[in-house]
Amino acid sequence: MLGPLDYLLWFSGPVAMLVGLVCLIASHQFLKYVAITTYLTTASLATFGQYLVINHYGLKSHQYFYYYYYSESLFTILLFFVVIQFYQELFLEMKAAAYIRRGAVCLLAATAGFSYLVVHANRDHMTSRFVVELGQNLYFLGVVLTYLLWFSILKLHESRTRLVQLVLALGVYFSATAAAYALRNLFPSLQGSILHWIPPLASLWLPIAWAFTFLKIPEEARLVTGRLLVRAR
Repeated sequence: MLGPLDYLLWFSGPVAMLVGLVCLIASHQFLKYVAITTYLTTASLATFGQYLVINHYGLKSHQYFYYYYYSESLFTILLFFVVIQFYQELFLEMKAAAYIRRGAVCLLAATAGFSYLVVHANRDHMTSRFVVELGQNLYFLGVVLTYLLWFSILKLHESRTRLVQLVLALGVYFSATAAAYALRNLFPSLQGSILHWIPPLASLWLPIAWAFTFLKIPEEARLVTGRLLVRAR
């Protein structure tokens, strides 16, 4: 049974995403950051869809189980393409966009294939196990790619403040969510603890952090390299 805080976080999520989308449009960057625009739009609509599924089928229904995990996997894939767009922006002058896109498709296919192989040995409830395994592996892949992106930012002495802030916000989201799922798998007794609140809070943090970035940090803003290195420590 959902409590008042669950409903508060639930409905705050799409509101925060819509606010982030408005700030993105107001900054005239919604076409440049089309991956972020797609993620915020899709995630806000899908969250309302979760409410409809629960209202019709119930919180513990198979329908909600599949809707939740498949939508989470979809959100992670969309964020995956956000990371790829950040890579393309970072390596724009090197004209490496085509190689980045091909590598992204290969990584995504490899992750799905690995998830399938992990659950293939046990054919009972294979579909349900696959969607859970896929979601967890996608989060792990997001963490790895985001940290590699941050390492690249440091190595290339990237100074564009907006890009740095966008990547930092995404890194916090992926790190918090992946850590929560990992700890829940390692320690099932923590299922009902504070770990339960980390994914929705992280989902609330991301659009708010992005909204602040687009609203307060101009496109031409630059960081001093020394400040960037101190922040990374």
